[in-house]
Amino acid sequence: MSDFPIDREDVAAMRRENGGSDFRLLLRQQIADGRTRRTQPTAPAVQPLPPGRRPGAWPPGLSPPPPIPEAPPGAWDAAVARYRRDLDAGAPPCECHGCTPTTEETR
Repeated sequence: MSDFPIDREDVAAMRRENGGSDFRLLLRQQIADGRTRRTQPTAPAVQPLPPGRRPGAWPPGLSPPPPIPEAPPGAWDAAVARYRRDLDAGAPPCECHGCTPTTEETR
């Protein structure tokens, strides 16, 4: 479709020129433009998933991890006491930097 409005004088002029062929070409072009806007693009083909893969499920032959067992009563208290004892002795409780204090104020 054209970018400018067509009024009665334009239509009358198109009908007079070239035996009306310009007017027919304009109408055919408008019909073609309308058809292209009306047709929907085809959807892309869906790619199949690899074999053995089901969406939203565990792969065949596997299961979710088991729940973490609860610590026995007093296990946390014993671990904190062991940590404090190692800090008071001056030995780092483990090799990670998170457990090793950096200043005397943190002990």
